[in-house]
Amino acid sequence: MASAQSVRSHSTELKKELGLADLVLTQIMYVVGTGWVGTAAKLGNQQIVFWLAAILLFYAPLAAAVIYLNRLMPLEGGLYQWAKLGFNDFIGFLVGWNLWLYVILIVATLGVGIANNLGYAFGLGATGSATWFMLLVICLLVTFLVVVTMLGLGVGKWFQNAGGLAQVLAFGTLILVPFFVRRGGPASAYHPLAVATPAISLLSLNIFSKISMGAFSGFEYVAILAGECKNPRNIGKSVLIASPIICLMFILGTSSVLAFVRPDQVDLVGPIPQVLTLALGRFQWAALIAPTAILLLIGRQIGNCTLSTAGSARLPMVAGWDHLLPEWFSRLHPKYKTPVNSILVVGTLILALGLLGISGVGQQEAFQILDNAAGVFYALAYLAMFALPLFGLRKIGQKPPLWLRATMASGFLVTLLYCVMSLFPIINVASRLSFAAKIGGVIVGSNVIGAWLYRLGIRRRAG
Repeated sequence: MASAQSVRSHSTELKKELGLADLVLTQIMYVVGTGWVGTAAKLGNQQIVFWLAAILLFYAPLAAAVIYLNRLMPLEGGLYQWAKLGFNDFIGFLVGWNLWLYVILIVATLGVGIANNLGYAFGLGATGSATWFMLLVICLLVTFLVVVTMLGLGVGKWFQNAGGLAQVLAFGTLILVPFFVRRGGPASAYHPLAVATPAISLLSLNIFSKISMGAFSGFEYVAILAGECKNPRNIGKSVLIASPIICLMFILGTSSVLAFVRPDQVDLVGPIPQVLTLALGRFQWAALIAPTAILLLIGRQIGNCTLSTAGSARLPMVAGWDHLLPEWFSRLHPKYKTPVNSILVVGTLILALGLLGISGVGQQEAFQILDNAAGVFYALAYLAMFALPLFGLRKIGQKPPLWLRATMASGFLVTLLYCVMSLFPIINVASRLSFAAKIGGVIVGSNVIGAWLYRLGIRRRAG
């Protein structure tokens, strides 16, 4: 198609930096969020059953969708391009818009998480959750992200690779720690694969939706950078290599959390630092292990932020290629070949929303509001992705096999459940109605703005 050929032509200007090893480490870093083991731990020993259900009903369909669509359309812009070519420009623009908003909100959330982890690592106590401290961390983080993203993936990939290795080491510490502190401690009766009969309730369905769409999402994100991969088809290979590692990290990591913390006392912002502090704090010989593991988590979070910012800066760039946003967003740095104007806009919005998220509410509620709203933006993009093999792709003459369409239906339904459940918090908040209204208002209002921007873009393109 002419549109795809135009994208490939523009992509020739970009530097090809990402190899297969970079992609595998990036998948592990990006998909394995540190907070999901805390969310799943709210289920107690039911967690394994719900994790397995999430793998079957969501994770496997997601992997199949990403491999199939990336093989079909290995283009810079990833999911935005898939939706644009498979459906139309309007749906593609709204998919890219929701994906873009997701990244901005999630990076602001990561700023809160980094501040929390620093508090655990250096024994800062209440300082780690103080508003002024989170403000300082968010400002420093945004400055760092803007600089690294402007320098390009030749620099950014090293932070992402380091983040992937740090995540494996941190989770390895979490998974192994119950075996070293069993005697006389809270994990003395530790059974990592203990299974309880699942109880279906509003809470369990809420958590199931989060450990499906929330925890396992992300495989498609590196496809945004397909035009900067040495071989774009390696994205599918990276999914296959990283998948079993990620599943084990989630299931065994949740078991370790439950070895030390009761489900009702789990810290949703920093469950791993919480566990390591409780498990190793009483041992003099381990005085440095817990802080070191927490610093590894911070390294992963920083790597995640660099990837997220890089991807979010490319979405306005490719929309500029399609003349749906001003060409100003697509201008590349003469040396580093990065979209500098787009990066500045992304950095400014991350800073503004990060500061807004920590004002006027408690830390846990701030985390939940930002996280839930970001998750719904992401889920809306996922609904379009799962719908593509179901009733899209006719424009490009593709008819996916029946087995693939069946798995896409499963992924679509689980994602839809996540959208509904994200309106309900899994923590105590001042007003559940106010919590749902804030999230719903943000989602609807943001997409109205997105539709308006698209309309302006069409007028600009016609002119």
